[in-house]
Amino acid sequence: MTIPFAPTPADRRLLPEGRAAGPMPWVIAIMVFLTVLAAAAGLALSSAAGGLGDQIAGRVTIQIVEADRVARDAQAEAAVRAAKAMPGVAQVAKVSDEEIRRLLDPWLGSGGLELPAPALIDVDLADPNSLSRLKAVVIAAAPSARVDAHARWLAPLRDLIGTLRWLAAGLVVLMGVATAACVVLAARAALNTHRETIDVLHLLGATDMQIARLFQRRIALDALFGGGLGFAMGALVLALLSSRIGAVGSELVGSVRLAAGSWLALIAVPLAGALVATAAARLTIERALRQIL
Repeated sequence: MTIPFAPTPADRRLLPEGRAAGPMPWVIAIMVFLTVLAAAAGLALSSAAGGLGDQIAGRVTIQIVEADRVARDAQAEAAVRAAKAMPGVAQVAKVSDEEIRRLLDPWLGSGGLELPAPALIDVDLADPNSLSRLKAVVIAAAPSARVDAHARWLAPLRDLIGTLRWLAAGLVVLMGVATAACVVLAARAALNTHRETIDVLHLLGATDMQIARLFQRRIALDALFGGGLGFAMGALVLALLSSRIGAVGSELVGSVRLAAGSWLALIAVPLAGALVATAAARLTIERALRQIL
């Protein structure tokens, strides 16, 4: 007696329950849905952390804090010349008064720039290790200058993103364990339900391996059905969230997005769930059959 992986009509009659009738496909669908969301969050946060690290690694802002506008502009020009002359500096750009006014208008209203405002200079360092040398050179040329590295202010945000990324990875692992546990319970319930069928198959000469393969195939198909349904729901939610994030218009929030490679990784989630369910079912059923005999 052989039971091939491709089910025959006779094999289906041995386990007559429909694939969507039991609770396991729907439980797996929920697990895969949550796993897809957690994995997507982890992948998006990884992309955001990488982009944030690249942006702030060598980004520096120089402020010329001077109430006298003439002295402020003179020191700003001196700071620009000193920064451009220093090796290891990739780019130096002075922020215009119009740009500063545009940034301050939402907070101070029209005419808010009548108050003394510092001159701002953006610097991109080719070598982030040259920050201390840049500070010494700029302060020597412009005593009122303050040199602020973006990494100093955004380091807590980068650490938070890293923590959330590891949390998402932990949730994916926990979902996998929970899925395996659900499959174990479902496999044991299926064995108890079809105990008489198993006894008949044993009397007909079927081996434990053949019977285990029969249950394993059924659980694998249930897992594929539930995994596909859960992935479809997760992809729909992610598409809706992506459109909402794009409407925010924030560069920082917009960096939390999924690349094409990340979508390929998400497609592997239901397949991995089916493999985990199949392996858990096989081990559970083989062990239970040995105990029956």
